[in-house]
Order: sequence, then C-alpha cells, then structure tokens
Amino acid sequence: MNFALISLATPLFAGLLLLLCGRTIKTRTTGFVAIASTLASLIAAWFALLHVATVETEILLNIGGWETGLAIRLRLSSLSALLLVFTALMHLLVGLYAGLSRQGINRDFWPLSCFLHGSLAALWLSADLFNLYITLELLGLTAVAMVALSGKKAYRPAANYLILSLAASMFYLLGVALLYGRYGELDVLLLAPRTQADVITRLALLLMTTGLMLKSALWPLHLWLPPAHTSAPTAVSALLSGLVVKGPLFILWLLWSEVAPPELAQQIGPVLAVAGMIALTAGGLSAIRSPHIKTVVAYSTVAQLGYALMALGLLLTWQLPQMHIALWLFVIAHGLAKASLFLAAGEMQSSLGTRRVEGLRGATQTVPIAMFAFAVAGGSLIGLPPSGGFLAKWLLLEPTLSQPENWPWAVGVLLGTLVSAAYIFRIVAIAFDRARINPPDINPDRLGHWLALLPALMVWGMALSGEWLIQLLAGGGV
Repeated sequence: MNFALISLATPLFAGLLLLLCGRTIKTRTTGFVAIASTLASLIAAWFALLHVATVETEILLNIGGWETGLAIRLRLSSLSALLLVFTALMHLLVGLYAGLSRQGINRDFWPLSCFLHGSLAALWLSADLFNLYITLELLGLTAVAMVALSGKKAYRPAANYLILSLAASMFYLLGVALLYGRYGELDVLLLAPRTQADVITRLALLLMTTGLMLKSALWPLHLWLPPAHTSAPTAVSALLSGLVVKGPLFILWLLWSEVAPPELAQQIGPVLAVAGMIALTAGGLSAIRSPHIKTVVAYSTVAQLGYALMALGLLLTWQLPQMHIALWLFVIAHGLAKASLFLAAGEMQSSLGTRRVEGLRGATQTVPIAMFAFAVAGGSLIGLPPSGGFLAKWLLLEPTLSQPENWPWAVGVLLGTLVSAAYIFRIVAIAFDRARINPPDINPDRLGHWLALLPALMVWGMALSGEWLIQLLAGGGV
C-alpha cells in the first residue's frame, strides 16, 4: 500500500508546489516538475501493481489508524493498482506532448493536471461512498477549469459542464444520504452485505446511477461532452476523454457489482446493456454526421463508452467474470486510443489550418505521421486485431455468440463495429484524396506528430501483454 500512497501523494504535492510558486518559476520549469512527478507516480504505481499481483489479495488501510467504521478506508487490488499505472502513464504521455509540441499549453495546465492525476488516484483507491463523492468533486472541478484554459470560446461549454456536473453531484449525494440514513454505513465493505431491495435502496441507487451516468456522459446523458471536449485544448481533450469519464464509470461499476443487492443488479443489467447498444449506434451516427475533426472524435467517445456500459450490463445480468475483464480492457484500450486520436486531430488542425473534416484532403501526404496515428488509434476503436480494442471486443462477443438467445447482443456489438468503421474510414478516405490537397504549414511540428502516435502504438502493443492483463483482471474485485 505504501507505493500506492506514494503514487497518490506525489502529483498532489507537485500540484500544490506549483500552485504556491505561481509565476515565480518559468513555464518550462513548471512543466518539468509536473512531468517528473508523473514519472515518479508511475514508477510507484508499477511497484504497487507488482506487489498486489504477488500477494494475490486486496490490501486495506484505515487512514490515521482509526477503527473500521470510523476511519476513511483505502483499498488496493489488482484492478485499482492497474488503474493507477494507467492513469500515471496517460498523464506522462499527454504531459510530454504538452511540454514538447510546438502548440504549447497554458502554464496553468500543469498544476491542474497534477490535481486531476491525484483526484483519479484517490478515486481508484477509495472504499467509502462519501470519500468517492469528494474525489468526484475534485475531479469535476479540475476538469472544468482545464476546459476553460482555451479562453473565451470555451467559457460556455465549461459553464455547461460545471452546471451539469454539480447537478450530477447533487443526485449522487442525495443517494448517499439515503443509504446512510437507511443503513448507517458508507464503507463499501460494511455496506455491501447489509443492503436490501427495498424502496429506499432502490431510490438511492437510481439517484446515484443518474448522477454517475451524467458525469460519465453515458447515453442518453451525454450532451455536455462534445462541446466541452471539442473546445478544450488538445492535451486537455485527450485527458478528458481518456481518463476523466472513466472515474464515474468505476463508481457505477462498484455501486452495482458490490453495493447493490444481487437481485437489483440483475434487474438493472439488461437496461444498462440496452443503453450501451443504443449509444454505440447513436453516438456513432452523430460522429459520422459531424463536420469538424475534434467533434467526430468527441462523439466517438459517446459511442465507445457504449461498449463499457454494455459490458457492465451483461456482467450484472450473467455474473460472468469474463465480462469484468472485457469492461476494464475496454477502459484501458479506449483511453490510449482516444488520447492518440485527440492529439493527432489537434496536430492536423494546427498543421493544416482547418477544423473541418473536408480540410483533411491529402493529409496522408502533407501530415503522414499524424494521419497514421489517427488511423492506427481508430483501428483499435473498430476492433481490428491484434489491438487492445480487439481483445476487449472478443471477450465481450464470445459469450454472446455461444448461445442463440444471446445473439441480439452480438448483433448490437457488430452494428457498433460497423458504425465505428464508417466514421474512422470516412476520415481516412478523405485523407487519401490527393486530387485537391490542402497544403500544410510551411514547417509542421514533426515531434508533436510522433508524440501523438505513441499512445496508438501502445494500444496495439496490448496484444503482447494480453494474457498477463487477462490473468491480472481475472481475480475480479476492486
């Protein structure tokens, strides 16, 4: 647990240091401190993962030595340790891009990114419903501030994001209050064996689910996401889509797989799975119709989150450990792929001087590395082998194809795959049109293009560690 605490504390202390120093240190030094703290956090998270994989059991810690029931409890398992590594890795990749690419970034990005990192690390480790609320608030407020870094054009999307995030927090907190009034506990491990399928519990779970789906932009509560992700700076868009929306999804999974009574979980499972199927198609069709590059990528987030929601629904319905593995492989593969897509989209917009998809004509010739990064990351979203997206999709499809009564779920997955292919190949096809080439900047930022490619290569490299990841996640639990 010590390594996990170091991974949590390092970015928080770095963010506080940068905030206190303010403008007394140079922007380049600020970026160096943030990136160094992220690297230290990644190393600590990796050692925490190795430790928990060795002991093969979850590790509990009562903060301050208080007795169980009074203490804030942290919980480290193979999943939470893996998510710590994933979060630090994503921040490192995006931080390197923000610090080295020619686009540059507002210096306020660095302390905010540190706070975002620390908030997510605390969320993965929390085992208390109110403590999870605190991490959600820190996460949401930091994300809103990062969206606003783009200036006046982002103020309205950031304000909408803030208002809806606060409304979602109210729903979640009302549910927490109802559960505490009913059972007198908020510790997940103490609350789980006591919950019953009564009216108060149902209402509390409904309120909390509504709030979490709104925060995670799960269909149909997703309308705030495309404007916010599109208007944010490129590096911020990558973090929002790759990481931030996964935090509420984690709590939603924890709430229904552990806190909710099993009979209620089995009832809600098909509803969540159907919502996921609709999201695959509705989000994908919106991406196909979008005229702007980053808007296409933003709507694809709505669509791709449908796979995770569908995996969660089928996990609750069938209680198959395979669905647990598929869910979290989707989360990791989607995060890496979406980071690469947003970084590549931002680089192409900067190099070609256009936000429109039609402006990408001839991009395979004018900005080949950035376009290659976009196509490689898009291949994982489609589920082409041997990418991480393929691993997750195969695990999701296998039980749906094994029995005829499950075939409608398989049809939904395959339809989502076709829609994903449509909006990715639409952009790739335009990029190969060299009849009317849109000329690039005189000197495109080649380093930025290569940095955008790194996450895409990593998501395809997941195939090399696929067996280890599956074995790691096979233990289940938090």
